[in-house]
Amino acid sequence: MTDAVDNTVNTLDVTMAVVVGGLFTIGFHLMLQRSLMRIVLGFILLGHGTNMLLLVAGGTPGRPPVLEGRPVNPAEPADPLPQAMALTSIIITFGLTAFLMALAYRSWRLSGSDEVRDDVEDRRIDFALQRAGTDEVTGPPEKTDGDALGDGAGPDGGSEPDGGSDPGGGGDGSEPDHRDDGTAPGGHR
Repeated sequence: MTDAVDNTVNTLDVTMAVVVGGLFTIGFHLMLQRSLMRIVLGFILLGHGTNMLLLVAGGTPGRPPVLEGRPVNPAEPADPLPQAMALTSIIITFGLTAFLMALAYRSWRLSGSDEVRDDVEDRRIDFALQRAGTDEVTGPPEKTDGDALGDGAGPDGGSEPDGGSDPGGGGDGSEPDHRDDGTAPGGHR
């Protein structure tokens, strides 16, 4: 007396797979934006997609996770583990969303916008690497006949190819960065 397990794909499974895939796609797209609110919304959509994925993994809806005193048929009960993982995921998503909202609000209060800016130190490091003629991946270039001194100086003897303009503000941190007009965070309110 063996019961055959029905392995056919029903419409609900396909619909849920499309919805979960759409939530993940939109969530990742929003997380790659520069606006902090879009990043938070993308994280929320990823959390909802994860919850739906975990609930779909639990099996056919409507079956009880635990049978009360009846003989257990392996094809009948639902798996309680995905439901417990979904509850845990809801709590973690809620906590991280609240934390990200607090960070976004604090950033907006300090800078006046929710746009994520490039890091000034990253620009300075990139400019120093360009000025030295090195690349982070490949390392320093090999010496050629035109650069016999090996000091990175150009043919006119100047060390900076763009006429001495330093987008990093001097590199030593003593000069203000002119890209942000020298205002302190929150100073333009």
